[in-house]
Amino acid sequence: MTRSSIELGDVTPHNIKQLKKLNTVVFPVSYNDKFYVDVLDAGELAKLAYYNDIVVGAVCCRIDTTDNQRRLYIMTLGCLSPYRRLGIGTVMFEHILNYAEKDGNFDSIFLHVQINNDGAIEFYKKFGFEIVDTKEQYYKRIEPADAHVLQKALRRKKSDIHNNHAFSNGSVNEKKDRRT
Repeated sequence: MTRSSIELGDVTPHNIKQLKKLNTVVFPVSYNDKFYVDVLDAGELAKLAYYNDIVVGAVCCRIDTTDNQRRLYIMTLGCLSPYRRLGIGTVMFEHILNYAEKDGNFDSIFLHVQINNDGAIEFYKKFGFEIVDTKEQYYKRIEPADAHVLQKALRRKKSDIHNNHAFSNGSVNEKKDRRT
């Protein structure tokens, strides 16, 4: 019995067409040329996933600094359907989570998910994401057009830490947030 191998590789000008093809198969929306130009500059925030040396998935993120926050936005994270539930999505997500934790300055990670994509919603909830909003008519030319905004907080706000200490009877107990 051979062991399966899951590896992540850089997105380069030499393999960007593989990413384009993968995205057309995995996602119901199409991405413009600017998306792929930005992905080439994303470094560790854009990776192809290989299963036994075959490209089967990809993750592409960008840094978002709106609303006076610094957040990591998952633009795409997907895997070809025959390769789902083999741990490939988890490897891609953990890469992004490790990047965010190593950086240390992100408030959260967030993304949009089509409201009927129960598999994706459950996948992200497994990692501590919560639905924080629903955007009506977010998508163009696909149904349903609405998207949930899923978010995972990465660091406590000062007000949250202060409020927790108010109930600790003078002793400060800080628990390190466990991420699995």
